[in-house]
Amino acid sequence: MSDLSPSIISHVSIGTNQFERARAFYDAVLATLSIRVVMEHPGAVAYGRQFPEFWLQVPHDGKVASVGNGFHLGFIAHSKAEVDAFHQAALASGGMSDGAPGPRPHYGEPYYGCFVRDLDGNKIEATFWDA
Repeated sequence: MSDLSPSIISHVSIGTNQFERARAFYDAVLATLSIRVVMEHPGAVAYGRQFPEFWLQVPHDGKVASVGNGFHLGFIAHSKAEVDAFHQAALASGGMSDGAPGPRPHYGEPYYGCFVRDLDGNKIEATFWDA
C-alpha cells in the first residue's frame, strides 16, 4: 500500500453519535468523489478508492463523540463538478454549508473547493486543484 499511495496519511478516523445516519450521509457525499466503502466492522466503516483511508465510527471508549475545534478533513476531487456535487449531496443529506463551492485564490490560484459540516458538526472539504 505505501508504495501505491501518494498520500502521507495512512488513515483518519472520526467519531459519530449517530452511526447509521452518519453512514448514510457519508455514503451519499463520498460517492460524488468516487469514494466507496472498502471495509466494515460493527460500529465502524472505512471509505477509500482502494484502501481504508477514512473511518467513521462509534468511539471505542464508549464515550460521546465530540468535534475538535480547528480540525477539518479535506477530500480530493477530480473536477470542479465533483466539488459541486459533494456540496449538493452534503446539503441534501442533512449537512450544513460552511463555504459554498468556488475558487479561493488565497489558498492558491488553482484551488477550487467547498466546506460543509456533517451531521455531528465535523468540518469536511472537497478540493480540486486545477493545475
